[in-house]
Parts: sequence; structure tokens; C-alpha cells
Amino acid sequence: MKRFVLLPFLITQALAEPTISGIWMMGQSLCDGSESLPVVSTKDTGFGNLMFQRSVRTWLPKDNSSAPEKRPDDQFVLVPLKATANGGLGETVANGMADHWASVLKVEKKAAKFLVACAGQGGRQIQELSSADLSTDQRTPEAKKHGGGYYKTSLDDARRAMAQAKAMSAKFEMRVLYWMQGEGNGGPTGGIVPTRWDAELPRKDGLAWYRDQLIAYRKQWSADLYAITGQKGELPIFTYQTLGPAGEAQMMAADADASIHLVGPHYAVASAINSRTTLGRYGDPIHLSADGERWWGEQVGKVMHRVLDEGEDWQPLRPRRAKLEASRDGVVIEFTVPRPPLVIDTTFLAREESAIDGGFSSLAGFRVHGSRVITLTKVEIISPTSLRIRFDKALPADEKCRVSYGYPFASALGSIAAIRKGPETDGQATEELVLTKSASKELKPLTDEGAFFVTNTSGTNSRVAIRQVHEESGVTVLRYEPRELRNGTPFAVGQSIVAMRSFSYGNVRDSDPERSVHTFADAAYGTRAGQSYPLWNWCVLFSDFDVEAP
Repeated sequence: MKRFVLLPFLITQALAEPTISGIWMMGQSLCDGSESLPVVSTKDTGFGNLMFQRSVRTWLPKDNSSAPEKRPDDQFVLVPLKATANGGLGETVANGMADHWASVLKVEKKAAKFLVACAGQGGRQIQELSSADLSTDQRTPEAKKHGGGYYKTSLDDARRAMAQAKAMSAKFEMRVLYWMQGEGNGGPTGGIVPTRWDAELPRKDGLAWYRDQLIAYRKQWSADLYAITGQKGELPIFTYQTLGPAGEAQMMAADADASIHLVGPHYAVASAINSRTTLGRYGDPIHLSADGERWWGEQVGKVMHRVLDEGEDWQPLRPRRAKLEASRDGVVIEFTVPRPPLVIDTTFLAREESAIDGGFSSLAGFRVHGSRVITLTKVEIISPTSLRIRFDKALPADEKCRVSYGYPFASALGSIAAIRKGPETDGQATEELVLTKSASKELKPLTDEGAFFVTNTSGTNSRVAIRQVHEESGVTVLRYEPRELRNGTPFAVGQSIVAMRSFSYGNVRDSDPERSVHTFADAAYGTRAGQSYPLWNWCVLFSDFDVEAP
């Protein structure tokens, strides 16, 4: 009779508790998947990641919002992670983030099982999402009063996760935090509004205020969650660069706190103007499409793995130094580049440009300004980590300049030759702008991406989303739905028009070769369905970066 002996390390391995790692999310509309519809992660994606039966979004309005401990226990059974729609809410970053991270660990033969939970809500300010819970303050405008309980919900979610893991003979640990908020604190003149009843802080003071708030938020959230799980140390938090002034404050916070990591800007991903909501309309341009959410989630998961598993000292693609050339007709910018070389990409994203006499006021995302906006003629790569911006003429000897990056303008399309009725599409009336020339080459990166905007450059300030482009007798025809005209303001024959993306952006990226695990899934817009999400790192948005003298 054979005898079998279990070696000690095999016994230990057999008795070890499987670990479920928590990724806790907090933020506003881009965090809760506002208008990111229809969802693309419709079923278990097979990576072993989890959510509560209640869904990734654990805070729900009028459902024990301020008393999360009263939520029914059966809503917290752990089920495979997927996207669910709830009214105007759809795909979140959860599947992209957790699936990418788990897939990389699987290749490295490391087990991973992530539980993702989000307790935020669209339109919220940082102190409304914090333990201060300011959305319950009586001074809150009526339209924003009926919230509250977000922070308490995230803590109760951790208690629920601990209970579920124990019932499964597993171990639960908090692994990382993800923050996706900032627009709600942006002021109308470029500063920061601390609360809904405070005056706007000037930009410099406002950025410092938001920086300090985010650092304090991370420390308290980390301490409160670890008090529940019994872990020691501090939790790291990852964030994206939001549009608006808070985006620069987030970068300041990451520079000041080693446990805050700025992944980068999200402007390259698809906007929710491509979404189709349950109300029969399209999404707001500030939101993301479902593919955009999952795509950005993969970027975040990629960086989480590099920092937390590989120990990489992550920095987003950002300017390090700018110096005026001795000839004073150009500036050289040195960058921190995650995966060199730098690329000026005008194929994947349309070339950002704003044409003026003799050149451009902005080009490839850059604008240089001193006592005036300086006319640019060229942006060129000169090394794996640097580029040169050329001016139309040399600056005077005593003139200083600064450089900014991030504008929405794509291409000047010429003038409108005719405006005519278009065919009815999906029950909606359409109109068409007939141009005086062909712009198909300039528009290809935009049509590959999906819908885009056009605006006139004179008079009426008309703007509309273009949803179909075709060529006719050698000229370009742009089709739109009149119901989407901004403020109902029509275009007029003879007006000059410019194409624009939904987000301020630029064309500078690195050469990161990492592959996505998901692909574009929504074939209703653009031409990218079935293609991998590119995981390049694009340059952060910045303003008034000082240029050194020669």
C-alpha cells in the first residue's frame, strides 16, 4: 500500500485563505458612469473580479443613502464584475481597471481577485464626498440637497466586504483607492470654489486649497478604511487629471504626497457625445462613452500594477523644463516621458491647431504667450524626451514668455456653401452643411473617433455635434440634428467654421507598448470597433509654464 506525505509548504498553501483585494472608488460623474451608455461590459469578462450584487455603484439615491448600514444584506453577495445600467448611469472604469490589472498579474503567474466599489455621485464637490458631508448643509441649493452619505457608504462597503469574505473563508484587504473628482470645484473664472456658498478663490490660492483638501482626504479615507480591515500603514490613491483648474491641483497633490499618483489626462478617450441614453438623446461632451470609461480604466489598472507591484516611480508625461533658444525664435521643452520616445501624433487624434495669419495661435496643443499670443509655425521632436516649438519671428531681447498646453480646436474647414435638409435618421430630423471644399483628410481622425463639434468663427457663436460626414461632388457634407444646435442658434451660408473635439487636448504622447485586454465594442460610432484600446500616455494639460531665458 502506497503512503502519501504532504510536505509542510503544501499544507500551508492548501490552508492559506484566498485574498480578495479591494479597489474603492470615489468621485463625481466620470466615476459613477454618467451617460456612459450603452454599457459594453455586459457579462462576466472572465478575469475573476467581483462586485457586490447591488452593483459597482453602492451609493444610490433614495435607497438608504444616508444610512448605508440599513441596506439589505442580500445586496452584498459577491458576484462577477460587470457593468450595469441604472437610469442615466452606465459603464464605469471598474472593468477596465480591475481586468487589466488582473490580466497582467496572471501573465506573471500571480493570483488576483479584485472587488470594486464606488460610492460617489455626479456633480459633487470634494467636501460633499468627504466625511464633512456638506451636501446635507442647509445652505446647499435645493437641486443638490438630496444627497449625502457618500463617505459613510464607502466605509460601510468595507465592513460588508469583510463579512462576505469571512463567509467565504477568504481574506479581504483594501489594496488601493481611486479618485475621480474635481470639475465640481472649478470656478467660472479659472479659480476654485470651495463650497456652493463660498466665493471663488483666485487660481493660485484655489489650487493650493484643493491640493491640501485632496491630501487630507486620502489620509483620512486610508485611516478609516484600515481601522475597519485591521491593516497597517497608508493606502495609496490614484487619480486622473480632470479638466479645469483642479487638474493642476491634482498634479500638485501628487508632487506633495508620495501616496498620491496622477495617472495622466483622459482627453484621448471617447466622449459621451457618442453615447445613446435611455431618454433618446446623446450624452454630454464632458462625460465619457462606455468604451471611453473601460479604456481609461485600463490606463489606471496599468499604472496601479506598475506602481504597486513593480515599484515604479510613476510620473505622467509632463514638462520638466522649457528654455528659449539663443536665436529667440523657438523654445525647447524637456519632458518626463514614461516610455520614450515622444511622438507628435496627428493620426490617432486630429492635429490641434488654431490658424491665424502667418501660422497658428495654438499648434499640437501648445500656445506660447508673452505680452501677446506668439505666432507658431512648427512643433517638432528633437530627441526622445524633448521637442521644439518654432515662432514666426524672434522675440524682442527683453520679452519673456510662458507656454500652455491643451486646446479644443482641430481644423479650419473653410466656409459654408449651402445649408439643406437632410434625411430623417432614427426618427430625428437632420440638416447638412455643404462646404466649399473637401476636408475629408483633415476630418479622418475625428470621424474615426466618432462625433465631433463644428463652430463658426464669426458672429452667432453657433455650435453643433456632427454625426455623419460624406463627400459629394468633391466637397465635404456635414450632417447634424438641429435639436443639438447650442442655444438653438443656426448656422448661416458664408460663415467660416472650425472642427473641435469635446475635450481640450494636444498631440503629444509617449510610445508605451502595453496592450489592452479589451477592445472597442460599440460599433455605432467611429471606425474603431474591434481594435485594441491604445495605452499610450498623453501629455498632461498645463498652463503658464515658465520659459527660461537662453
